[in-house]
Amino acid sequence: MEHTKADIIFKDFWRNNERFADLFNVVVFGGKEVIKPEALHEMDTDVSGVIQLKDYKETLSRTRDVIKKTAYGVEFVVLGIESQQHIHYAMPLRHMVYDAMGYLKEYQEITRKYKKDTGKKTEDEFLSKMRKDDRLHPVITLTVYYGEKQWDGPYCLKDMIVEMPEEIAAIFSDYKMNLLEVRDSDRYVFNNTDVQSVFEITREIFAGHFEKNSGEVWKQGDGFRSINSCRSDDRIKGTDSYE
Repeated sequence: MEHTKADIIFKDFWRNNERFADLFNVVVFGGKEVIKPEALHEMDTDVSGVIQLKDYKETLSRTRDVIKKTAYGVEFVVLGIESQQHIHYAMPLRHMVYDAMGYLKEYQEITRKYKKDTGKKTEDEFLSKMRKDDRLHPVITLTVYYGEKQWDGPYCLKDMIVEMPEEIAAIFSDYKMNLLEVRDSDRYVFNNTDVQSVFEITREIFAGHFEKNSGEVWKQGDGFRSINSCRSDDRIKGTDSYE
């Protein structure tokens, strides 16, 4: 399946709120109905931003595949899906950058509001360009890997780092990613029939039971596996909750 065409098909499939919600509820939240389809709202996929430190200024251009926000209590959570056709050996780093750009975008929105705020500010708030009680909203990203080969890439930033002495590893700030592998999705039972059917058929295609083009299947439904642990932990497990 040609890469550009595949991207369009997968993005279109996951834009449906019922499919999107079921994917996150089953894979990321262990079957618990945390995300409600009717509460999902499409967000701008462009998370480009400007990083500026004194005289240094750089513009970063990033576009997410599918991104939505949902009300959660009195606040909201940002949820993103990245579709991956091939193994990417820097995927945890890409995850981290995508999420960081989302936080940067919200921070810059706060700074714009701050400039218009004529209220009294402390010296620290002035330097930070945000108030002490301002808060960012969580960003949760799930990468859907639909390649035929088993994923042999890293599952977290630590997997990409050279071997570290125990003293360094103890203070190293790791960054784990959520990865769903289509070929190993049989342990999940989805409530949405489109998602369940596509996952099942895609696995059958990979097993050689069908000659059908998997891209055509995705125009109707889908399948995958979530991992929220690192290879460096010598274990692979499903995601029961997002930490």
